[in-house]
Amino acid sequence: MNPYHPFVSQLARLVAEGKNLPLGGIPSPTRSQPAAEAPVALIFSPHPDDECIIGGFALRLLREARMRLVNVAVTLGSQRERQQHRWRELQNACGWLGFELEAAAPNGLEKINPKTRAGDPGHWAGAVNVIAALLVKRQPRAIFFPHEADWNSTHIGTHFLVMDALRTLPADFQCALIETEFWGQMPAPNLMIESSTDDVAELLAALSFHVEEVRRNPYHLRLPAWLQDNVRRGAERVGGQGGAAPDFMFATLYRVRQWKNGRIEEIFSGGRQIGVKDNPRGILGGAGPC
Repeated sequence: MNPYHPFVSQLARLVAEGKNLPLGGIPSPTRSQPAAEAPVALIFSPHPDDECIIGGFALRLLREARMRLVNVAVTLGSQRERQQHRWRELQNACGWLGFELEAAAPNGLEKINPKTRAGDPGHWAGAVNVIAALLVKRQPRAIFFPHEADWNSTHIGTHFLVMDALRTLPADFQCALIETEFWGQMPAPNLMIESSTDDVAELLAALSFHVEEVRRNPYHLRLPAWLQDNVRRGAERVGGQGGAAPDFMFATLYRVRQWKNGRIEEIFSGGRQIGVKDNPRGILGGAGPC
């Protein structure tokens, strides 16, 4: 008898049973909020649901470092008839996690992709101005946004939108840059953040509020497996080739640098692996306003 068969079959059974779990509609627990004057981190989400998928580090900054986390809905998807419904789902998801929420535009920005950046400079400049104004208004200590090769055209577009906005700001603007991945892996992540079982359950519950998206494709049930695979990959891509895997169950990979003096600069050398007992705020160093 193959001793691994029960292990695999139980994993398959759990995912199948997960399809019977509720989608949204879960009563939100009472949560204390960070102080109004607490440092801010912005999540520039290409689509509603990205705030949950890549949110391991953001959730820890909120819960442990008591930073204010503001999710910026860059777009609300390309289906205009669904945009306001997706906005309501996003409100529910952010409300569950305790993230604040701001829309880049009433129905989200449109045509945020490399093709627009190259071929419609007027439209692109208007979108850049929107993001630049948000950065000035919020003065974040850190910003989350996709890396430049995250495959999906809106994810890639969001990367360049944020970078182009940063280039328009005054030279003294400073913040940590936390690049994320989902559709395409980063070639050189430098940070692996562990998530506890409780945090992963929180992210999945929030993701389930994006009801229509996970109903057509129950990717929320596969998120734990992705977070586990990040531990495998992060052990060597962050920890160094041949490095021993840390005793993490779930993790998310990021690339952390900073915007300072009008350009990208490194915050630290090498890679960092932050466990559930480590202070996640320390990874930001002195980047951004306090």
